[in-house]
Amino acid sequence: MDHVKLGGTGLDISPICLGCMSYGVPDRGAHEWSLGEDRARPFIQRAVEAGINFFDTANVYSDGTSEEIVGRALGDFARRDEIVLATKVHGRMRPGPNGGGLSRKAILTAIDASLTRLGTDHVDLYQIHRWDPTVPIEETMEALHGLVKAGKALHIGASSMDAWQLSKAQHVADVNGWTRFATMQDHYNLLYREEEREMLPLCLDQGVGVIPWSPLARGRLTRPWDETTTRSENDAFGRALYRDGDRTIVERVARVAGARGVPMAQVALAWVSSHPAISAPIVGATRPEHLDDALASLSVALTPEEIAELEEPYTAHPVSGHQRAKTPR
Repeated sequence: MDHVKLGGTGLDISPICLGCMSYGVPDRGAHEWSLGEDRARPFIQRAVEAGINFFDTANVYSDGTSEEIVGRALGDFARRDEIVLATKVHGRMRPGPNGGGLSRKAILTAIDASLTRLGTDHVDLYQIHRWDPTVPIEETMEALHGLVKAGKALHIGASSMDAWQLSKAQHVADVNGWTRFATMQDHYNLLYREEEREMLPLCLDQGVGVIPWSPLARGRLTRPWDETTTRSENDAFGRALYRDGDRTIVERVARVAGARGVPMAQVALAWVSSHPAISAPIVGATRPEHLDDALASLSVALTPEEIAELEEPYTAHPVSGHQRAKTPR
């Protein structure tokens, strides 16, 4: 597999990132569809064998057990110096004060806990899972910079937020000589393209690598609109992201895929990867075909006519995937 640079960093990554939210103890946390360790390990092993070296998880996934499973599996199946390991901080890990968020205290506690669960002395990419409006961004950026200087994180990244918030964070880092965000993990797929208005142009201009989550719209872009799965039936957050008017786009994906004789997932992923700002879409895998389609999508080059057909039905959507910052009145 050919590798690409992660945004403006020197990191070599596979153009597919394996998202590990679906790996964790099922009764720990909010993800009832998660695969336990015995079922998750074959997917991680298959990904490594196929050339995927980029893995993304978070401390909050399945109450930390995702990090534990991923850490043990990568320790068995891969060389640490070849793997690009990413995790996230923000979600509440315990009740009471300082149990979540992006204060200096919360970040310093969270990184050490994540490193212990992952079984490593550093992560390659440490990301804020969301913006924390209760903490000055100066405090957050200085704390993250300290992790880089201490060698606990090689790079830092952000996740879903408004473009002005990313700009502010980068400015704060620049004026203080602190580490800038190297990546943006945002919500982007054929059903949700609001990031094209400001965030993707900003990232492209600033050399920030984009690693979108839910590039297959929680599986909506892989199957007929009315078909459900165990996850979709139990994923309240995912159900809130999309609307009935998106059906036409799913039908277009099915039409392009049918004409090519490939699964819908390959077409939808190929479309995401074709955007010049994208470094690697984050793809989850709970069935063998999920990995197979993700890998095969790298060989699908959509024509301008196919892209136009896929994009034409899109209409503006409300911001989803994060809480939009309120403007003072």
